[in-house]
Amino acid sequence: MKQLRTFSSVFLFLVITSFLSCSSGSKKGTDEQSSNDSLSIKNARGFSIRYFKDYKQIIVNSPWVQGAVYARYYLVSDSSITTPKDGIKIKTPLKTIAAASVTHYEFLNLLGELNTITGICQQNIIYNPTIKAGVNKGEIVDLGDAFHINLEKVLELGPSALMMSGYNQNDPNAQRISQAGVPVIYNNEWMETTLLGRAEWIKFVAAFYNKEKLADSTFSDIENRYNDIKQKAAHLKNKPNIMAGSNFRGTWYMPAGRSFMGQLFADAGTKYYYSNDTTTGSLPLNVETVLKDFSQTDVWLNCNYSSINDLLKADSKHALFNPVKNNRVYNFNKRMLASGANDFWESAIARPDLILSDVIAILHPEILPDYQLFYAEKLK
Repeated sequence: MKQLRTFSSVFLFLVITSFLSCSSGSKKGTDEQSSNDSLSIKNARGFSIRYFKDYKQIIVNSPWVQGAVYARYYLVSDSSITTPKDGIKIKTPLKTIAAASVTHYEFLNLLGELNTITGICQQNIIYNPTIKAGVNKGEIVDLGDAFHINLEKVLELGPSALMMSGYNQNDPNAQRISQAGVPVIYNNEWMETTLLGRAEWIKFVAAFYNKEKLADSTFSDIENRYNDIKQKAAHLKNKPNIMAGSNFRGTWYMPAGRSFMGQLFADAGTKYYYSNDTTTGSLPLNVETVLKDFSQTDVWLNCNYSSINDLLKADSKHALFNPVKNNRVYNFNKRMLASGANDFWESAIARPDLILSDVIAILHPEILPDYQLFYAEKLK
């Protein structure tokens, strides 16, 4: 059952829900033309930040319509400042925040703002010990299912904002929360196709706390470590043939070629059957197709089972894959709790350097001979 709980938490973050509601109010002040100043965004494609005389403008791009705006925010130090009426005005720095997705926590942690979290969703899938302790002490409120956030609890809590992951363009529940006076911030890092792109959303979160400089230096350090490790694997002649993902009730979810996992495999110096695939997300395949294309691979990564025995119990066909025969199967469950909460789906969003290090240490141990796996572990 442990692997099924894990898969459920994995699937949760492949499908996240939210809705855009735009509103703005102002009391006084004058509109100002934009300066040419903007925060440098190198990898992320989902947002932009521009600086005006009296406010910051953040635009979240639509994940579905190229060139369209999904959400627009105007961040002010004084709520009396006038802002354009085509977005949501939010006073910064945020004093409190309800964070609906565990993928937001490490950004807040790296920014030193965990103490501002007063609301969360689904405490059983949370790994962060500080947040778990806050929930246990009654200092942080569980707002229920991230797909159906409890409106009454949100209004009673009254956070400065609610941060959600946008899944569609029409979520009545999120609309009601926004209309009730709690700004909804859409953090869509999950739509990025690279690990560094996802991690760069720390700059998005930081803007609401006026901590862009900290976010910029923090991300630069992570990016530099990632690229340094990537460079070490770039010219290797020996590139192991890999497979990934898991068979769930007859359907095998394999990373697409342009997904963030597909990019990880390329950066780690691997041969991957779908490396030339141009789609994002996951590819739903039947077991027979996977057997045909992957049975002779060298290593199985991101296998969502806890042991070889569990893997074989789930489907006897798993024994036909070379990685199972040669005991070279790895999951990302090293930091997983009995509840199924997995830090790989939490802090790893902001730490691509650690994910890449794990994969390279597995595939090319000579590059990182003394490295201890952080998220990954071998199935026994």
